[in-house]
Amino acid sequence: MLSRPNRLTRGADYKAVVRRGRRCAGAHTVTYVVAGESDRPSRFGFIVSRQVGSAVVRNTVRRRLKAVCAESLTDIRPGGDIVIRALPAAATASFHDLRDEVSRCLARRAA
Repeated sequence: MLSRPNRLTRGADYKAVVRRGRRCAGAHTVTYVVAGESDRPSRFGFIVSRQVGSAVVRNTVRRRLKAVCAESLTDIRPGGDIVIRALPAAATASFHDLRDEVSRCLARRAA
């Protein structure tokens, strides 16, 4: 699970990352990364809209994405902000597919 310092919580922060971040798209997710140079921990945010599915499905997808990011936390430079937007295809994707896709994008953009 991601601790409090590793989460984006303000809407303005989400908006800034989506607008200014470098984009990496996959079949199930779109990842936005703003690289930072500060000593603060990297922060993650997740956007899972109603198009993904019911509340149960959305929460399952969000939990899977959080688990993937918690695994990748040590490989990411400090100070970066990352927002992951789940696409409707994420509802039927396996955990391994999500992990491979997000890890690939994080390795390209945030490492």
